[in-house]
Amino acid sequence: MTVMHQRALGLFVVVIAMATPTAAQAPITKAHVANQIVKVENGVDEFRKYLERRGENAQTAANSGATKQRGRTATQSQKAVASEKKDELDDALGALNRSTNRLRRKFDATDTWMQTKVEVEHMMDDGRKINQAVVRGNYGSDVARLWTALRTGMNDLARTYGLPPMAL
Repeated sequence: MTVMHQRALGLFVVVIAMATPTAAQAPITKAHVANQIVKVENGVDEFRKYLERRGENAQTAANSGATKQRGRTATQSQKAVASEKKDELDDALGALNRSTNRLRRKFDATDTWMQTKVEVEHMMDDGRKINQAVVRGNYGSDVARLWTALRTGMNDLARTYGLPPMAL
């Protein structure tokens, strides 16, 4: 075999390898997807618990007069805006919790995990509402950190299902 034939054969092998779909990737298993769902469920629970603790701490501070000690008291309109923002985030988080629970129930009952793609789409829609609330509100670095971790898990799950991830 001449050098020219060897090069041609080498080039042919490279072209064939590049044109062939990546069959070397292992198929995604139901167990892998289940782990991704658990990660999202845990993230939702952690986010909810943090917000509940934060709400309890704020209520305790308000009852103890901590805001008055700093020389400031919130006006009624400031309290109303804060309450509205909190309600918006709570409502969105409740919807996300329900959609992840629905995803889990339907996922566990199916043989083929891809059958739950619609539930993942609903979960992502609910997550976008939280994303908007967190971006618009000034909730602090802990909320941002928890939401970033949860959003990352949700985006990983969306990509697994071939869905577009949530914007940052």
